[in-house]
Amino acid sequence: MKNFNLLAIPAALLLAVSCGSGATVNGKLSDAPEAKVVVKLLDVNRLTVLDTLTTGKDGSFRCKVEVAEGDPEFVYLFHNDTKIASLLLESGDNVKVEADTLGNCIVTGSENSSKLSEVEARSARFLGEMNRITDTREFVRKYIAYYRESVKYVMSNPYSLTVIPVLYENLGDYAPVFAQATDALHFRAACDSLKTVYPDSRYVKALEKETARREQELKVQNELMQASSIGFPDLKMPDVKGVDCKLSDVNAKVVLVNFWDSADPIQCMFTKEVLVPLYQDYHKRGLEIYSVSLDTDKAHWASVVSGQGLPWINVNDGKGAASPSLRVYNVQTLPSSVLICDGTVISSSIQGETGLRRELSRLLK
Repeated sequence: MKNFNLLAIPAALLLAVSCGSGATVNGKLSDAPEAKVVVKLLDVNRLTVLDTLTTGKDGSFRCKVEVAEGDPEFVYLFHNDTKIASLLLESGDNVKVEADTLGNCIVTGSENSSKLSEVEARSARFLGEMNRITDTREFVRKYIAYYRESVKYVMSNPYSLTVIPVLYENLGDYAPVFAQATDALHFRAACDSLKTVYPDSRYVKALEKETARREQELKVQNELMQASSIGFPDLKMPDVKGVDCKLSDVNAKVVLVNFWDSADPIQCMFTKEVLVPLYQDYHKRGLEIYSVSLDTDKAHWASVVSGQGLPWINVNDGKGAASPSLRVYNVQTLPSSVLICDGTVISSSIQGETGLRRELSRLLK
């Protein structure tokens, strides 16, 4: 069972086992003379083989792993398919490993590695307990207790890379321990602390990406929660003058939220030939348009808005297809419109002039 998995990012050059600077590992695999020991590096989200060693007649082995100063590396030792040691190595470490072929291991000479061993042992005990539980209430109780212990560990070890496997731990392939949207706060606290100590670590850079992803999910969740109080998901984006405009501040009986891309000539034509006449016909009867552009080139968008003389509220967050507004309103195609009447979404999505005019005529009698 996989315990953690880091968000994939472009892989850095792999470290090599060599005679250069780095960390030295002296080990002994009991009852395994002339056996194979595979040295693997955690390359963000996958294990990469660095070297394969052969133990001596007494089971001893030795290797040196290149580790940059101030940039620890997660390194794992395997015998066949059994992990016999988990190491978090710093440059200059001289580590001693005493292991057996069942995966029992004692590591000395590396404080980080000792902490990592404790983290993995705690995880193994928890997973073993959970696999034996059949009562749902007991399962939930154990999970909550373990989650709180994990939060405590992350908060108590802000400058240790060992918090990373804790943050990414899974109950199974699809059941992360840190599964709540608000866990983005724990990820952010850990990420910001680790960046002060290990700014160049690829593990920390991957954590930064995962943190940003979780923060975006939390933002969307908060927007949806806010929607329950005002009747629709609120949006707040800058207009062509850079002034933030909130959808909830629009004072009109009916608001047409229109999603479009000004870089598309066909959508520009739809705006000019359909929306402009529509606005002229219904604006005095209570219609306002809140037009959300998905352009990443804001200068071009502003030029189109000015050139077409679009008289309504025009906004753009500059995020293009990554704009949270698309997910909040489940926009699948462009252009696409949503109508809000008296503070309530009355239709999830409307396309085409005929559909828009039919709805507006019904709402603005």
